[in-house]
Amino acid sequence: MARILLASGLALTLLLGAGGARAEKPVVVFIAGGPSHRYGAHEFGPGSALLAEALNGPGSPVRARVHRGGWPRDVDPLADAAAVVLYLDGGTGHAALPHLALLESHAARGLGVVALHYAVELPAGPPSEAFRRWIGGTYESGFSTNPMWTAQLALDPAHPITRGVRPFRAYDEWYFNLRFAEDGVVTPIATAVPDDEARADPTWPPFANDAVLLASGRTETLVFARERPGGGRGVGFTGGHFHWNWGHDDFRTLVLNAIAWAAGAEVPAAGVPSLRPSYEELAEGQDERQPWFFFDEEETIERFGLRRRATEPPTPSPPPRRRPPAP
Repeated sequence: MARILLASGLALTLLLGAGGARAEKPVVVFIAGGPSHRYGAHEFGPGSALLAEALNGPGSPVRARVHRGGWPRDVDPLADAAAVVLYLDGGTGHAALPHLALLESHAARGLGVVALHYAVELPAGPPSEAFRRWIGGTYESGFSTNPMWTAQLALDPAHPITRGVRPFRAYDEWYFNLRFAEDGVVTPIATAVPDDEARADPTWPPFANDAVLLASGRTETLVFARERPGGGRGVGFTGGHFHWNWGHDDFRTLVLNAIAWAAGAEVPAAGVPSLRPSYEELAEGQDERQPWFFFDEEETIERFGLRRRATEPPTPSPPPRRRPPAP
């Protein structure tokens, strides 16, 4: 009887321990901005929700929650966070600007910081200096550039962020000629060589600076990571302008891996798993309405390599029941 009780107690302990282990997954908090661009672009809320769904799925080493519409009021959203993902408009309207002291205090305890797309742009001075300490680099107006172009991304195969990701091509507003951390502690995760057309054709302002033009043929860093000397990790990912790119498996997995890594989790050998969304799934639920003009659905599907939603094959009717033969 004593052995039975001991075995039962051990089993209960193991079950409770397993439940506790599940509950101890690092928490990732998304701060997602509101609508700011046309349909299909800067869909911060829907994009964050899509990524968070994958991070909350089976096989993910972290769990996630999303705050949509910018920084939450009257609350510290990062109290239990292992990492924060900022996916929102940057520049002088960056939602983190009023909260730099709060971010600094959390970064000091090891909070991971991930900035996606426009969130890597901060005003010059203390804000951009802080982000370079946290993530390793920033977009600097008047120095960096932001063309729409198709990048052929080469990856650092030794870094955990690239697990399960193959070198890939993607059309996006990839920033480059970035300003990196003064101490040089930054790792290029994905690089590409922009052609001269990309160098000469930024989105805004509509003219290129000489430093960009004169660097023809240079390899540029598009995704970068930093392990802070005092503890904590950071990632800057310059793509993410187009919502459609979340339908690209390697693009999506690279970002999911980066978030898990920034949270201090072990990135799975095959990358953080996720389901590939269809064109219809990406088209539905965006903050902006699909325009009835100047939007080419088929061109969008072709440009971003999307697939349409699979249709269920019709369920076959059951075979007719035969009457048993008369006795």
